[in-house]
Amino acid sequence: MKRSLVLIVTLASGMVLSAAAQTSPAPAVQAAPAGPAKVAVIEFQAAVGQTNEFQRSFTDLQKKYEPKRNELKTQADEIDSLEKQLQAQGDKLSDAERASRAKVIDDKKKQAQRFAEDAQNDLQGEMQEAYNGVASKVYDVLASYAQTQGFTLVVDGSSSQQQAPVVLYASPSTDITKAVIDAYNVKSGVPAPPPQPTAAPKPAAQSPATH
Repeated sequence: MKRSLVLIVTLASGMVLSAAAQTSPAPAVQAAPAGPAKVAVIEFQAAVGQTNEFQRSFTDLQKKYEPKRNELKTQADEIDSLEKQLQAQGDKLSDAERASRAKVIDDKKKQAQRFAEDAQNDLQGEMQEAYNGVASKVYDVLASYAQTQGFTLVVDGSSSQQQAPVVLYASPSTDITKAVIDAYNVKSGVPAPPPQPTAAPKPAAQSPATH
């Protein structure tokens, strides 16, 4: 059951905060105006993850799930203590007592693993909901910004965007990620959150929602 304990300890020390990857419909394609193409590149996942609104949601979720992380750490410490006791006293115990203690440890590992998996699923669901809500609004700002600046094509250069075109080279002047983040922060009115001990993870692969 070492693998189970490793999972419990890992989740207890800091729950995985990556949102579950889901594929959203691609945005509607509009006919490009006649004339030379003007292309821009955006790290869409990073843009969503770095907005003040998403950072605030991430911080709130960290606080919300702190009690569960503490509970997981407590369970992992208890299991570790029981295993050390059994290892130290094993040769002095009867076969029945040794088997009884081993079963208690095994049951506690299974219980802790179920608790960890349930907490992880709940957290991923809330992270996904938070990401989708912000991603939809970021796309609106992106579309408006692209039209204002006269871009005929915006390519998502997110490294984990499996179905996106692979960007082999892009001039820094074509990267509008920061500009879109700044525009969104101004529009949302959400102030930048205070510095946190751990930075928000890069959201899992997503595509902007259809509008």
